[in-house]
Amino acid sequence: MPHPNGIVIHPNAIIGPNCLIFQQVTIGARGKAGVPKIGGHVDIGAGAKILGGVTIGDHARIGANAVVLDDIGESQTAVGIPAKTIVKPMQIDVPL
Repeated sequence: MPHPNGIVIHPNAIIGPNCLIFQQVTIGARGKAGVPKIGGHVDIGAGAKILGGVTIGDHARIGANAVVLDDIGESQTAVGIPAKTIVKPMQIDVPL
């Protein structure tokens, strides 16, 4: 937590090791749907909200101000309101 200002984490939320959580993040319940389970090495951008019984896979990235209401897979990046996963651009090997 490089800037531990305004971070709210539900006491029953599960957060894996080596996560990077920026300021103004909320990790909490959404009605009776449970609380988030966040894998290891997840980066959570400033102002992001992760709500309900969602699962965030290892090495995922959550963009600043994203509102996560659905599961995010391993190594995926989620952005927007509500958050959607974005596809990495394909790498094309170009001969030298």
